[in-house]
Amino acid sequence: MARPRVHDLDRVLDVAERLVAESGPERLTVRALAAESGVPNGAIYHGFGSLAALRGKLWLRAAIDFLDLQTDLIDRELREAGDSAAVNALVAAADAPAVFAERRPSAARLLMTVSREQLLGPELPAELADSLLDLDRRLVSEVLRRLATELWERGDGAAVDVITTCVVDLPTALLRRAFDQPAPVRISTDLRTRLEAAVRAVAQHEPTTPGHRR
Repeated sequence: MARPRVHDLDRVLDVAERLVAESGPERLTVRALAAESGVPNGAIYHGFGSLAALRGKLWLRAAIDFLDLQTDLIDRELREAGDSAAVNALVAAADAPAVFAERRPSAARLLMTVSREQLLGPELPAELADSLLDLDRRLVSEVLRRLATELWERGDGAAVDVITTCVVDLPTALLRRAFDQPAPVRISTDLRTRLEAAVRAVAQHEPTTPGHRR
């Protein structure tokens, strides 16, 4: 008897990632995924359990890979001695979407143009929901609070809010238009330079806590 074919689930996620990045989350159906990947509907359901689970794993894979890259970029800058290491690490964290777009363009477009709420739904399995919470905690501890501590030796809410502005809000505001354009993603050196300048400007001013005047 012939052995059943083993399908590459990462390959299925690659195709799903491209479908969402190119056409939005509504395009991601099992039928469309089967047609694009060549993997039968039954094998997709067998590998992931449900479309909701597939969507959750798709988001988690992209988000974890991005966070791994971002923390690696931060680590690299913090290993360098000097007073500017913390600010350089903050700039590197803000530039991470541009670096990720060079390495994983579809995953970067997914994360920058599709909200988690658009892709995920109430049917998300509990273990994947827990993994999302763990990812959120990791973002806070390994990126936001860590950078605030490196810059100002504090990790309170006001400091974390400023770091969030630098590594989430500013990159989204300045780079989003590039991700909205047809593939391939092209982020110009000028855009990245403007982002760096904005981040460095914000980092010059340590945030004050509520009720405290400097």
